[in-house]
Amino acid sequence: MTKQTALYAQHQELGAAFTDFGGWQMPLKYRSELEEHHTVRRTAGLFDLSHMGEVLVTGPRAAEFLNYALVGNLAAIAVGKAKYSLICNEDGGVIDDLITYRLADDRFLVVPNASNADTVAAELQQRAANFDVTVQDQSEETSLIAVQGPNAEAILLGIAAAGDQEAITSLKYYAAVHVELVGQKVLLARTGYTGEDGFELFIENGQAVQLWKAVTEAGTDHGLAPCGLASRDSLRLEAGMPLYGHELGLDTNPFEAGLGGVVSLKKTDNFVGRSVLEPLKGQTPARKLVGLRAAGRRSARAGYDVVLDGRTIGTVTSGLPSPTLGYPIALAYVETELTEPGTELQVDLRGRPEGFTVVELPFYKRPGKA
Repeated sequence: MTKQTALYAQHQELGAAFTDFGGWQMPLKYRSELEEHHTVRRTAGLFDLSHMGEVLVTGPRAAEFLNYALVGNLAAIAVGKAKYSLICNEDGGVIDDLITYRLADDRFLVVPNASNADTVAAELQQRAANFDVTVQDQSEETSLIAVQGPNAEAILLGIAAAGDQEAITSLKYYAAVHVELVGQKVLLARTGYTGEDGFELFIENGQAVQLWKAVTEAGTDHGLAPCGLASRDSLRLEAGMPLYGHELGLDTNPFEAGLGGVVSLKKTDNFVGRSVLEPLKGQTPARKLVGLRAAGRRSARAGYDVVLDGRTIGTVTSGLPSPTLGYPIALAYVETELTEPGTELQVDLRGRPEGFTVVELPFYKRPGKA
């Protein structure tokens, strides 16, 4: 039986079309996904992300433990900052990509993807056996609301306590702070999965509806509209962000996924998968993840073969028409010697090869971002 978030009734009232994602009934769209995509790029979109996981790690050895459990150097994060990282298995395969927030010296919040939340929580609990830490899976009690787009900051300032206005405007990317919104204590993070400026709001389930309604009302004059997972997928693809189960999985390692920089080999701590990943650091992987731009109007889809001179040289992991750019784009794993930007390849679109060009990622950068 699929689960429902604390905001499910709100989505029903808004006429959402639902989909099963990670065992949750989630809004796929409220209007057209194209319209919702443009809303996030031009004004602001409101997302329910309560299907994501929230795992709290606390204790005097919390930083040391996370340095063992994850591939990144989590001990180096300052309080109030966040870090993108990976949890890998002993073979170097990616179990999940996740964001970790350092809330205090001995307190971290790990946020895995919805489809992997239970797996990551169980894996962290197992890996904690030899550390003086407590691992608490708070996913079922926590709601997560995202406000993404150029007007996101202005919208939240409309419901923030007077004393918290500066905390919001001064909050840097990949940082988090506790603020008061409509009288409720919220963990506010300046993170997101859309390529736009935006915020993610962590709150207890019982307060989620009030916060959702307050954000909706505050966004009335700022072009805010609810958005579903369909537009979230096209937004993240334009931003070149990987999706677990497509670009990442147990059969991929960080280096071929272009995430070698996430693996911290400078930290002295041993970590799960280090013995396999460390030798890969100086090697050229057999394949790499690349961006592809279509020469024509037809889109590549996940699972389609990338070919050259009749030979299969890769596989598409994600693909669709880019609403912002106006042409089809895709991510694909391709043999490394054919991954230089400008390389002309083809994708087998159901028996008909179509031209695609390797391009640098991301496909889209928001205006003003370096």
